[in-house]
Amino acid sequence: MDSSLNKALKKAKRKQFLKIVLISIIVVLILLPILYKTGNYFAAKSSNRLHEVLYLYHQVAQPNIQIDSRVTSNSSTFGGNIVTNRSKNIHGYLVQWSTLTSSYDWFGINIDYNELTPGFYWSDNEFYEYDKQTKNKVATFYHPSIQEYHDGVQNELTEISQMENHVAEVAISFDQPYTYQEIQTKIPDDFNIAWLYMTSPIVDESKGPSGTMVYGFHPANSPKEAYDTFMRDLETYDPKGHNDTIQQFLKSNKNKPFDEVKILGVMLTGQTENFKTLENQDFIRGASVGVTAEIVPYIRPEN
Repeated sequence: MDSSLNKALKKAKRKQFLKIVLISIIVVLILLPILYKTGNYFAAKSSNRLHEVLYLYHQVAQPNIQIDSRVTSNSSTFGGNIVTNRSKNIHGYLVQWSTLTSSYDWFGINIDYNELTPGFYWSDNEFYEYDKQTKNKVATFYHPSIQEYHDGVQNELTEISQMENHVAEVAISFDQPYTYQEIQTKIPDDFNIAWLYMTSPIVDESKGPSGTMVYGFHPANSPKEAYDTFMRDLETYDPKGHNDTIQQFLKSNKNKPFDEVKILGVMLTGQTENFKTLENQDFIRGASVGVTAEIVPYIRPEN
């Protein structure tokens, strides 16, 4: 009697176990596609957001730096990486710049700010910023409203004009803001205006580099249209209004025509010997050399 009861109980338990296993398999088979689709949705959403932020960042805050490609790698349902290959155009000579490896997942994005932030070389008699991967010098802009910089306001026009058979980029900071029309009358045609320096935070730079961002844009063939795009990009880049510098610039210039907008500096590219014409010009407060490249016979510098 007990033996028969035990057999019946064991049989019932096996059936119950098999039933649970079968239900679990069915549930897993149903949930896996849902999880896969849900994961892909959130991963794709974060990926698109990261692409957009990287694009906007380079449009408004990376002087004379262009994106050559953005490649998605290690992509999965849970996230992946975006590898951004970048370069600088130095008067017709393309020079490699640091590569960014940013990541995304279901919960958000992680931009490679470590490589976006320049390194600092500091010794007893020298200071400059440099790109961490290429080790090329980073050109520095000086805000006209910041009176004191820890290493002074540099003017490297004499040094760069003595280099022969090279092209270079130089960040020219003005003694005061000027309109684009005024700038055109001051800059010789030998140079290419690669970037317009529009604004940056006014902070204490006397004790050391603050690492603050500068904002501006490439004027391209139509500065007015490029400026209109820049204003839209700024609004998109800071949609919640958390960046005081951007919001103040938007508020001050939103209803101004481009002809009345004031510019704080320019990034110029040109052949090094031509920078001699800019020496001792009153409108130049500072001039910081960035990347240089030797001229070779098979690549012509831009006119």
